[in-house]
Amino acid sequence: MKFRFLNGKICVLFFLFMAIPGYIFSQAVSPAVEFENLLNTEVVTYAQAARFVLQAAEVSGVNTPQEAFLYAVSQGWLPRNTREAEEARLDNIALLLSGSFDVRGSLLYSITKNSRYAYRQLRYMNIIQGRVVSSMPVSGERLVFYVNMLLDLQYSFQQRQGN
Repeated sequence: MKFRFLNGKICVLFFLFMAIPGYIFSQAVSPAVEFENLLNTEVVTYAQAARFVLQAAEVSGVNTPQEAFLYAVSQGWLPRNTREAEEARLDNIALLLSGSFDVRGSLLYSITKNSRYAYRQLRYMNIIQGRVVSSMPVSGERLVFYVNMLLDLQYSFQQRQGN
């Protein structure tokens, strides 16, 4: 009888010692899995794009894709008529990138803060490259590329200012 009771306690303790580190490890791996899912996405949604871009731009207080989407819309970085589950268009992503990374654009972009002029400015800066159309959907790989180009541009600018 004592043996069964002791055996049950050992099983419970063993489970707890295995479950707690497993849970902590799964939480630590979550951003990597999320990033891999983004890279494998054929067409990102506005919520996915907003979360990734705002995290890369180090905007605080944004934890979920829905919060990121609502924050981007409230800041005017996404048009008000977009929906979070809708497929992201390149011109609207250009507006999101320009707003969140504080890209100083041309005179017309500075006045209107329009997705058309944000797209044209990022084309001029060679962030958006290749044969693209402003209305095309954006894949996760392209989104990561654009964010990487903007981060590289910011880093280069900071290095020149420091020297």
